[in-house]
Amino acid sequence: MPHDGRARTGVSEPRAREADAADTGSPPPVPEAVTSERALTFVGAALTAVYLPGAGNQELRLVETAGSARCEYGLPDRLPLSGDSPAAHTFRTGRPLWLTSEALASYSTGGPTPPRPETSLAALPLGTERGRLGCLVVVGDSADGFEAEQRRFLEQYADAVLAVLRTGTGGPAPSPLLSPALRSLCVGSFVITPDTGLIEADETLLELAGITPDDFDGKADTLLAHALPEDMHALMSVLEPSTQTVGRRELEFRVRRPTGEMRWLSLSCQVAAGCDGRPEQVLGVVTATSVLRQSADDVSRIQWLTAALDDAVTVRDVSRVVVTALGEPLGADRVALAELQDDRLAVTVLDPPEPAAWPQWWRSEWRSEWPDAPVSALPTLQMALRDGRMDLWSAGAALEPGLAGIGAGGLAVLPLPAKGWVAGVCLVGWDQPHEFVPEERFLLTATAALVGQALKRARAHDAEQELATMLQRSLLPRRLPELPGGTAVARYLPAKRGLQVGGDWYDVIALSEDRVALVIGDVQGHSAGAATIMGQMRTAIRAYAVEGHPPDVVVSHANRLLVGMETDLFATCCYAELDMEEGNALFVRAGHLAPLLRHPDGRTEEVQVEGGLPLGILADAEFPMTTCALAPGTVIVMVTDGLVEAVDLPLDEGMDRTRTALAGADPADPGEMADELLGELDPREDDVALLLLRYDGMKTRPIRAGWAVWRLPDAVMHARRFTARALRRWKVEEVTDAALLVVSELVTNGLVHTQGPVRVDLMLRGDRVRVSVSDCSPRSPAKPVIVDWDATGGRGLLLVEAMSESFGSVPVAGGKQVWSELVVPHCDQAHADSGPRTRRRGLP
Repeated sequence: MPHDGRARTGVSEPRAREADAADTGSPPPVPEAVTSERALTFVGAALTAVYLPGAGNQELRLVETAGSARCEYGLPDRLPLSGDSPAAHTFRTGRPLWLTSEALASYSTGGPTPPRPETSLAALPLGTERGRLGCLVVVGDSADGFEAEQRRFLEQYADAVLAVLRTGTGGPAPSPLLSPALRSLCVGSFVITPDTGLIEADETLLELAGITPDDFDGKADTLLAHALPEDMHALMSVLEPSTQTVGRRELEFRVRRPTGEMRWLSLSCQVAAGCDGRPEQVLGVVTATSVLRQSADDVSRIQWLTAALDDAVTVRDVSRVVVTALGEPLGADRVALAELQDDRLAVTVLDPPEPAAWPQWWRSEWRSEWPDAPVSALPTLQMALRDGRMDLWSAGAALEPGLAGIGAGGLAVLPLPAKGWVAGVCLVGWDQPHEFVPEERFLLTATAALVGQALKRARAHDAEQELATMLQRSLLPRRLPELPGGTAVARYLPAKRGLQVGGDWYDVIALSEDRVALVIGDVQGHSAGAATIMGQMRTAIRAYAVEGHPPDVVVSHANRLLVGMETDLFATCCYAELDMEEGNALFVRAGHLAPLLRHPDGRTEEVQVEGGLPLGILADAEFPMTTCALAPGTVIVMVTDGLVEAVDLPLDEGMDRTRTALAGADPADPGEMADELLGELDPREDDVALLLLRYDGMKTRPIRAGWAVWRLPDAVMHARRFTARALRRWKVEEVTDAALLVVSELVTNGLVHTQGPVRVDLMLRGDRVRVSVSDCSPRSPAKPVIVDWDATGGRGLLLVEAMSESFGSVPVAGGKQVWSELVVPHCDQAHADSGPRTRRRGLP
């Protein structure tokens, strides 16, 4: 419908009727002159006039006028055809004139009198070059002239006047001209008095809605009954306007005629306020909407949306496509997409993403990234999801707090259907008053249907990938341990094609205070079976390593285990054991890529590790060890083949590229260094694992001493004397009493309950003394549950635990080691090896 935001509201008042005077008969018809004035007012026309040629075609003669300002303006009755007036100029040239107030001032004649600065004028020819029958003059009440939509309507109006004129060709011009021409354009008008439920509608409006005058009772509900439910919210905002909607309103809606035909109608109304600022009257016009088919732009948008959603794999991908498809093309200020998960709405994307752009209620429900709320808390969305229909809310609509502020100027609620159920909902909001034209409705409806199917497909994909990712994460370490003398970081990237679960794994195993094992591997294939084998291999290698076996034995045991599983899959592996105190590394390689080193000076090299067969090929395969010295600042990098090999990337070239990236990376931040090594790997054909360790060296080097216990009657005495001498030499006599008690109890247990050699090891690091006793029995010592007064033993381990800062037992190759840590008060290890101290009384 043509519109003018500056149109006057000075239309005729409705006849006085009380709301309770609901007579059963039809209301009196609205005079045709009144309906014409209403319609022309909403086109920005204060006065319309028809000029026809006079006798001898020497002048133009005014034959008819219409409009609400006939008493306020005057137009000349006659205009010389050769004169300088807009009407004469248009009649001579056959071209319409659209004059603003400034342009109108340049014409000496033909304008309205008295002239006003806010007045504009349009002159349109009635006819073509073959024969012009007259001129239509329209006086506007805006200094800026007529807008594009108003011009189109007035051009149609001029054609309608011409058609009426032609019916009288060869005889006198028919009278009237303007009202029949307007009636042929099917422009209906109405007047609503808010809070009464009554509407004054003319016959044209009733015909557009499919209601006969005899069936109309003057109630707005009678008209609303013919509207489609999806458009009810918008129409109710016209019937019951709020203080925020005072002013000009436009909207499109649909009605269902008695024949079953659906018709689009365009409504334009002006809400007039009373002295108290509250809506007092709604005056408007309704026309049949001419745009009923999608334009070429709409078709291209749907085609683009279909192609984009076809490429969208995940829910986030679908969400980003929706923002692109609806945000900018519709001029929307906010777009939100939420999945329906059971009885909750999980928001997948918000545009804009800042919490401050969304309702306060949403911010209170904000989780780690997006809000998550029950459907029952949002009745508007609950109703839309239940009915599966699009809801369009006009400016100023009263919504619950959960939706307040999303679309102050208009809100579209789009349920997303997906084969018999609703996959989610999309919200599109505008800040400024927004009218939903048919083209937008078509676009929103088509978008909702396409997005619903894509969302369902993406959700199934995400669920599959989530399961795969959960399996993968459960098989990989959650976090890497903090290491003395170094920093380790790891990265894992699943493959982008197929099931995102593979056989790549990594692990960092803290073997002792100063020893750590690094392992990286790859099981053949991409499947749940490969991931299962990977988890078994990682667990087995960790178990063998913690038992204290050397690297070649650890890998050999893992190989025998995989051979015994009788699986068709094999695995590759690279294992490294680092002495963080001495800076030595032992490498074992089983069919895997060799590790890379970055030296402190920036040089890189590939460690020449003598390789063995992949795991699971041959039970008796040998896995030789290779030694390597590490200087502080050296970086060790271990990778799987997904990083350095692809269909279009040979292995050698990939290794060279990784070495180049390693040389240029900054080792100050190992995490950033690992990210730089990964680079751009999208899409990935294979999963990628990367393990990186920067060796810094031990800041505090421990002091060690050891004693092989003789199996003699006085063996415990010799162990105590060895302990006392060591502690005196280290100048930490403060813990001597506690250390001697621990040594006595642990050595006695080792001699009494085990066979084979027993050994005592002492270590001082910082302010802690560690006492360790090793024996050949793998069984861990057990503390007694009950110790009564008559018991002759069982209190030793309880005493050790009570005296120790920490206490425990770990398996080692061929047995176990029981250890105890004691805290040295005010220890200064820098002087631990300086001159002798005074011997404490009572010590051996």
